[in-house]
Formats: sequence, C-alpha cells, structure tokens
Amino acid sequence: MFKRNSLLSVLTHIKNKGVNPQTVIDVGVAYGTNGLYGAFDSVRYLMVEPLEEYKGVLDKIASEYPAVYTLAAAGSREGSIIMNVHPDMSGSSVLKESEGAHVDGVERTVPVVTLDGETKKYGLKGPFIIKVDVQGFELEVLKGAEETLKETEVVIMEVSLFQFYKESPTFLDAVAFMSQKGFSPYDIFGATYRPLDDALGQVDVVFASDKGILKQSSHFASFEQRKKFTEERINKLNPASKSV
Repeated sequence: MFKRNSLLSVLTHIKNKGVNPQTVIDVGVAYGTNGLYGAFDSVRYLMVEPLEEYKGVLDKIASEYPAVYTLAAAGSREGSIIMNVHPDMSGSSVLKESEGAHVDGVERTVPVVTLDGETKKYGLKGPFIIKVDVQGFELEVLKGAEETLKETEVVIMEVSLFQFYKESPTFLDAVAFMSQKGFSPYDIFGATYRPLDDALGQVDVVFASDKGILKQSSHFASFEQRKKFTEERINKLNPASKSV
C-alpha cells in the first residue's frame, strides 16, 4: 500500500521537502481537483477546462483563490478540436474509447490553447506545478508547454496501464516522454482498477524535474537512518545476534 494515497498528501509532502511554486496549473478541472487548491501559500492558479458545463465550478474556485481560467482544451498548438462529450461528462475526451462508439457520447468542437500561450497571456511565473488529467490527451497538452516545463518542478499526470482510448499513451509512453523532457517518476497514488477483471487500470504519477529540489540526492538514506535500518534488518533476520 502506498504511503501517500491522495493528492493533498503528495502536495503536503513535496511542500515539506521545499517545493515552493508560484503558479499551479490545473488542466482538466471538471468538478474541481480535490486537494490541489489551498495546498500552497501565496500561489496563483491557472485552470484550463474545455467543457462549458463546468463554468460554475471554475467561477467558484476563482472567487475563493487567486485564479484565472480559460474555457478551452489544452493541446500542442492553438486552434480547435473535436471532443467526444460523454453522458457522465467526466470521461469526455478528444480521443475515442477503445470499447466502441456506444460510449463516445456526442461530438463537440472546442477551442484549443497551449499552456505556453496561457502562462504568457496571464503573466504567470514559475516555478510551476502542473496537474494534467485529460483522458489520454496528457502528452499533447505537455507538448504545448515547452517553455513552461523549463520552469516546472512537478508534473502530476493520470497515466493508464491499458489503452482505454484509441491511440492513447500508456504508462511506458508517459515515462519515456517525461524522461525526454527532463522529468522522472517520484511518487504514485490514486490507483483505479478496471471493472473488467480488477486489473490496475490507472494511476496518478508524480514526475519531478531531474534538476529540481526533489531529485538532489540519489541516496537511499542518511548515515543515521542507514545505521538504524541495518541494525533492524540484522535483528529481524538473525534474532540470535541480539545476545551476542
């Protein structure tokens, strides 16, 4: 079982480790990202959400925090794109479901912005934390954040272990892409198991900048921690040594 099993616990941890963002970006807001808002002091928020049905949520968050928002999809370039709006809203995606058209919902054309363009438009500064949950379109979002990623400490991304959406990236694709951008996995939480066979279907992966504060050391433990750890293992594996 993971030690940290919620977004708030992850953010509290990295805050305690010295991560101090100026801007938090939430891509795919829906009903609001629980635990993301209020976790850090004196930050601004940028919300990017393509579905107008969530405008009331965006307005509420913007009334409670120093936040701005754009009603659009985020992608690799500005323009427009067709979204498949699901009946339950939350599963809506630019991509088609692997299960077939009966779950794709209704097509809708929405505008597309880039994170680089939005941070420039609103005058937002790094260090950034970026959270992306867009049903298989996550890597396209980050392709439009080349400059923003250079000032980003942490990217939190929903990653699938199966190709639930056609042509969507899987866990290995996400790790390889983020490695090219100078980020590597730091933490995992939010496991979702698919109903089909109870296999692990999705996780939220915390990617940390390889040049950032969270990756400053490759040590497993401090000198004192290692000493205690070794003594405990010796006692556990060889109880007789206690009497020596």
